[in-house]
Amino acid sequence: MNFTPTELPDVFIIEPRVFGDARGFFFESFNQKAFREGTGVTLDFVQDNHSRSSLGVLRGIHYQMVQPQGKLVRVSSGEVFDVAVDLRKSSPNFGKWTGVILSAENKRQFWVPPGFGHGFVVLSESADFLYKTTDYYAPAHERAIIWNDPDLAIDWHLPEGLAPSLSGKDSAAPRFKDAEVYV
Repeated sequence: MNFTPTELPDVFIIEPRVFGDARGFFFESFNQKAFREGTGVTLDFVQDNHSRSSLGVLRGIHYQMVQPQGKLVRVSSGEVFDVAVDLRKSSPNFGKWTGVILSAENKRQFWVPPGFGHGFVVLSESADFLYKTTDYYAPAHERAIIWNDPDLAIDWHLPEGLAPSLSGKDSAAPRFKDAEVYV
């Protein structure tokens, strides 16, 4: 596996070694030892999730207070633009974001540590999105920030003329300046 740090410390793009031929391919999508050596992070993953979304669906920016989740995310079908936002007030990168294209074709993964908000938008007809989390889903602690917050100014890579499809919760999310964040 190849671990590439992003402009935000602690956030990594992970590229597995893919072995393929005319019959198909094989790759190791997670190896705890390699993950620890590549990121310097030792965490246990406690939950795996799988979502399917259609073109233009934008999910996020999501995070949990009290029980923050680290997420190791990847796409098994389709393509998304995936984003991590540093929500740690004590961080020199507070309020900064980084993003990456994840697809079934490039097989990249994205490590979003605890203390970061996370979101993605589907750029293909549909996408299957898989992620491992370091803590359990806790609806009482779930928070969100509006996707188009002017202070964050995230470039979601939306195709010209495509308006994002949002959940009611994501449409009503507060702005970054009004959001509860980490210390």
